[in-house]
Amino acid sequence: MRPSEVLERLAREHGQPAFIRMDNGPELTAQALAGWCERSEVATTYIEPGCPWQNPWIETFNARFRDEVLDCELFSSLLEARVIADVWRDTYDRYHPHSSLGMLAPAVFAERWRADHTEGVAMS
Repeated sequence: MRPSEVLERLAREHGQPAFIRMDNGPELTAQALAGWCERSEVATTYIEPGCPWQNPWIETFNARFRDEVLDCELFSSLLEARVIADVWRDTYDRYHPHSSLGMLAPAVFAERWRADHTEGVAMS
């Protein structure tokens, strides 16, 4: 799937972003993303080369994924790599404590948030 197709799908599912933060990346990918942004009237915010601190969340995620998956597994096929990555991502997204959520796992945070925001609300 081309980068612009992924962006189109994400925009349909989640709404179009005001801007996209990206590094320059490989030339063809960068050109495709810049073209999509221009056609879609989405602003771009670039990460300067050698400045990962400008987007620390993805740098932290990439380091964790590398440490916990890529450096630990020997994949025998693309399908196996996708399955292992999907299982890891699901576990990370649902059960891994996140500092931005007060060291709660996202599933626990969401459950507490729902409980706090639905008390006294009549269910139909």
